[in-house]
Amino acid sequence: MRHARRRVVRRGTQLAAVGGLLLGGAMVTTAMASETPGTSAVPFSSGSATEAGNTGAALVAKLGTARTAGSWIGADGRPVVAVTDAEAAAAVKRAGAEPKMVSHSMNELKAATATLKAAPRVAGTAWAVDYKTNRVMVEADSTVSASDWSDLSRVATGIGSFVQMQRSEGKFTTRLNGAQPILSTGGRCSAGFNVTNGTTDFILTAGHCGPANTIWFDEGQGNNQQVGTTIDTQFPGNDFSLIQYANGKAGDNADVVAIGNGQGVRITGAADPTVGEKVFRSGSTSGLHDGTVTALNATVNYPEGTVTGLIQTNVCAEPGDSGGPLFSNGIALGMTSGGSGDCTTGGVTFFQPVTRAMAALNVQLIVTKQAAGGQAATPAPSASANHSAIAPSAASPGSSAPVTGDDTSLIARLTDTRNVGPGLLVIGGSLIALVGARYIRAEQDRKAYQRYYSATWG
Repeated sequence: MRHARRRVVRRGTQLAAVGGLLLGGAMVTTAMASETPGTSAVPFSSGSATEAGNTGAALVAKLGTARTAGSWIGADGRPVVAVTDAEAAAAVKRAGAEPKMVSHSMNELKAATATLKAAPRVAGTAWAVDYKTNRVMVEADSTVSASDWSDLSRVATGIGSFVQMQRSEGKFTTRLNGAQPILSTGGRCSAGFNVTNGTTDFILTAGHCGPANTIWFDEGQGNNQQVGTTIDTQFPGNDFSLIQYANGKAGDNADVVAIGNGQGVRITGAADPTVGEKVFRSGSTSGLHDGTVTALNATVNYPEGTVTGLIQTNVCAEPGDSGGPLFSNGIALGMTSGGSGDCTTGGVTFFQPVTRAMAALNVQLIVTKQAAGGQAATPAPSASANHSAIAPSAASPGSSAPVTGDDTSLIARLTDTRNVGPGLLVIGGSLIALVGARYIRAEQDRKAYQRYYSATWG
């Protein structure tokens, strides 16, 4: 009976050791296979300096603003260029793009917006050039009085019939909060994109989130761990700010933006959007939503001041989404500034272009070395076959990636790159147990043979 029990214990020890070897091997192998590539910085590309004929922006630059009135992406993904004469239309056709004849050049449209800007400022108004209709669209929210509306209408009438006035529901406000929530004594905001100056890492977010020296905390931590401090901000005028990480580093998965449910999108570069492009916005209040770019270089008169050069879209947003990332096909485009409406009724939203913010702050987007081609000097993707040449209906947020700290499943823990060391310890312990079990068995067999030999020959 005693011998039977020893055999059971010995066999159980051997099976446990073999299981430990398999588990440790899986932890090491899977963790190493799933290790996220190191991060690197890449300069942004605006997408407007490509060779003539490759994009609508390049054609506009080549033909000039006196003969064109903007460009956008058609339903088939081809660039469409608004032109004012037949010769310009022929040049657009030869380049493989689609021309559209219009009455007013970009110079006329810009002169109209300059006149609007010179008029007395009215909070709750916004305007932008609608390339597709060849008009300047002026919007006034529900806070604009009848008297101010009448005064602004007279200014618009004096410019010409191509300036169209319209009223909108809701109120143009900045949208405090965002994709990965961060807190300060002044309120709640959003982490936009991670950027670096080569030695220190930062969060790029909206400027109205807080003034310089604002201290930010991570809402996702139970103890409200300090994230960093705002060191530079521009608002109004622009709407961006730079938060320096408390420890100087963004950490793992710095190139991923959250989209909810523990998932994220890997950002591979930065660019300027194109009118008609399908885009995606993520925020902590309303989550992930999509829409299209309706205008560029928009001006909005917030109660706090006027901001210019914004991206205008029909992507919904709500209070709590400010600073959150705007992107498409893994390309960073902007940070949520403000707008009107909500994600039930819809509305108008405005975004600070990420390229303009990075240029002003002299920082670069953090992406994986794999996306950067292993070299920090590799240009980021721009308005190319990976970006604006994609038909709007075929656009996607980008390649999916888990958000750090959100997935606590057994598989996630086993595939954690930090488990390489523990996996090796499991393998080592299992080997010791297996060798020990074999030694004990050999020693028992030797003693049994001695007893048998003594009894037989003694």
